[in-house]
This record gives sequence, structure tokens and C-alpha cells, in this order.
Amino acid sequence: MKKQLAVLITCFNRKEDTLSCIHSLSRSFENTSDFTMNIYLVDDGSTDGTSEAIAKSFPVVNLIQGTGNLFWNKGMRLAWQTAINSPTKYDYYIWLNDDTILDKNSLAELFLTYTKAVKKEGHEVIVTGACRMTNDEANFSYGGRDEKGPVIPNGKIQECKYINGNVVLVPSGVYHSIGILSPDYTHAMGDFDYGIRAINAGYKCYTTENFVATCPTNNGIPKWCNPETPIIKRLKLLYDPLGLNLPEYNTFRRKFWRSKWLVYAVKAHFKALSPTLYTIIKK
Repeated sequence: MKKQLAVLITCFNRKEDTLSCIHSLSRSFENTSDFTMNIYLVDDGSTDGTSEAIAKSFPVVNLIQGTGNLFWNKGMRLAWQTAINSPTKYDYYIWLNDDTILDKNSLAELFLTYTKAVKKEGHEVIVTGACRMTNDEANFSYGGRDEKGPVIPNGKIQECKYINGNVVLVPSGVYHSIGILSPDYTHAMGDFDYGIRAINAGYKCYTTENFVATCPTNNGIPKWCNPETPIIKRLKLLYDPLGLNLPEYNTFRRKFWRSKWLVYAVKAHFKALSPTLYTIIKK
């Protein structure tokens, strides 16, 4: 019997990116034969015709309308909750960012890494897919990380501590153990939180042996700590869901770093108030 796979996506006003992402997913799925796939996509109030275009080009996608203020973490939570409330009992869940373009063999690579890691560990693991910046270069953009930085694919399975949520394989056993993405976050940090929670629950996080997708990073220094951004805007972005979102950042640090969270909070304020001086002192 084929395994059941649910792919979870959330989007907002990136119609062409979203369509390209789903197309790459469909192409990658053609290179697998062991799964039945359902796609759950939250459109969080797009005004560029995203839902209409998806319904026309990919009518099999389960479209879910968001409230307009879900952002990534809350949108993915809604997609995941919809999937687990469906009649189908899924064996695996895949998170997929709508600006991520999967390689033709990406799903096969994810499950190959998963199979090898499970054989090594003796139980289920999470696998994050390594993404490159562009099609014609192998510069790391997103995937697995540790305290030293990115875990670069080297043709072997490698553990990681932090997972970027661009393309991530979560088996049902991990979901049943620790649940879905945390409600503590609006946009960012939910992916890192989930990976650490899984590790604390006795699971491991691995990254794929090879690059499996393309997703360029946001260019430049984040605006909340960019000296070229006016200080009033920096302070606003310090608390904004698309900036650092300090209250949720503090929650994240408090959960896993305990009393040290206060040090990180002070550093974040300093970095926003005087990014140039912060950089000098850090060096």
C-alpha cells in the first residue's frame, strides 16, 4: 500500500512564485512511485489572483483561505491542522515555502536521506532539504544549521540542530509526539522551534546529502538592524512580524536558553538602536 503524503504551503501575493513552486512539486512527485500526495495551501488574503490561478492550473490543490494576518507560521499551522483533520491519515508531512523550486529528484532525495538516517538512528527523524541560491551555483541559502553556521551538503547524511522551513520532511511519529508548529509565533522562528523541540523529545534532525531545491535568500542586512534604515523604522521593525518581532524572539530564547534570554533581548535592542557600533564591538 502506498504511503500518504501531505504537502503544506502558505502564500501571499506571490502568484508566479507559488505557481512555479507547485509545478516543481508536481514534477518531483512524478519521480516517486511509493506515495499518494495531497497538497494543502493557505492563501492568506492574496489580492493578485493567486487562488484563482491555482484553482485553474492545479485543481487538485486543497485551497484554504486565510485571514490576511497569518504570515508563515500561522499559515502553516492552519494548513497542517486542515490536513490532520481530513479523513486521510498521513504517514508524512512536508513543509514547502512557496518561493522554493524543487529539483526533479528532490522528493526522492528527501526520502533517501530519511531512510538512511532512520537506519542509523533506529527511529524516525526530521529531514530538511538543502537549498541553493540559484540554479547554476551550489551556494547554500537555506536548510540545516548548527552553532557554527550552515551544514553544507557533502554527499553524506549529516545531523543539524536548526532547520529552515523551506522544504522539510516530518514523519507522522514526530507529529504525534510533539504536535504541529508552535502557536507562539506569527511568522519566523517556528521552524527553529520545531527542530529543537524534536531534538529535546529524543529525535534527530538531518539535512539532505545533496542540494534539492533553489531558493534565494533575502539580500542585504535585515532592515531592523540596517544602519541605512532610519532609526524610527528600525525600532518599528524590531517589533514587527516581518522584522525581528522582539516579543516572540524573547519567547523563543526563553524556551530554550532560559535565563540567558535577557542577554539576547538587550543585544537585540542595542543592535537596532546602534547597528554600526554593535558591529564594531562584536568584531
